[in-house]
Amino acid sequence: MTYIRLELMDIALAGILVLVNGALSLALGLGIERKLLVASVRMVVQLLLVGLVLTWLFATVSPWLTLGVALVMVLFAGHEIMARQDRRLKGLWAYGLGTGCMLLAAGVVTLFALTTQLKPEPWYDPRYAIPLLGMVLGNTMTGIALGLNTLTAHVSLRRNAIEARLALGDSSHQATMPVVRQALSTALTPIINSMAATGVVSLPGMMTGQILGGVDPVEAVKYQILIMFLIAGGTGLGAVAAVMGGINRLTDHRHRVRLDRLR
Repeated sequence: MTYIRLELMDIALAGILVLVNGALSLALGLGIERKLLVASVRMVVQLLLVGLVLTWLFATVSPWLTLGVALVMVLFAGHEIMARQDRRLKGLWAYGLGTGCMLLAAGVVTLFALTTQLKPEPWYDPRYAIPLLGMVLGNTMTGIALGLNTLTAHVSLRRNAIEARLALGDSSHQATMPVVRQALSTALTPIINSMAATGVVSLPGMMTGQILGGVDPVEAVKYQILIMFLIAGGTGLGAVAAVMGGINRLTDHRHRVRLDRLR
């Protein structure tokens, strides 16, 4: 079984659906038609550039080039995390905390999968490493962004309650634990919902692509299960590291709430 080759006209026909959404926005006065157009154009340009880069990267198979592309992906994802914060930490913490935790989590999970389950030759083969990192990175980015945004918002809203517990003798760890739990719960909710709905409500993109490409459905399912476990692990590790790092930054050794460290 061979995969179905798409022509430019096929893609253009699918793009009509986006134009329909734009027309609905105009008709209903939603005001999102411009954003929709910009997002669509940006997506097409980015994917075309990625396709060209990956074609060159797959033919080269260099550990340094693979590492370089991976770092670029992490740095861009770190910017997205920072951009999604309503209240950011001051200084380099605004960018460094989310980016560092994401690099740690996604890097550990990707290396774990490459060296223990997938085992490509060589282990840094970009045909495996880059797509795997991209899937883990995207979901880890979302989890960290949600966790940090919830943390900073709730510390600000519950400052009086936290300081009341501190005045009664609680440590900063004890006083802020309800906020930490809320932030982690929010961060992990999307991946939990995704895992619960996968297979019955939705068929993930990677599995669907493999099936359309001619892979046996059972084999495609095995790969998808592996990917979902890796994504869950990366999201959990990254969210915990980021939220704990964030709450340590928002308190100090004297058990005080430090909202002055937020913009």
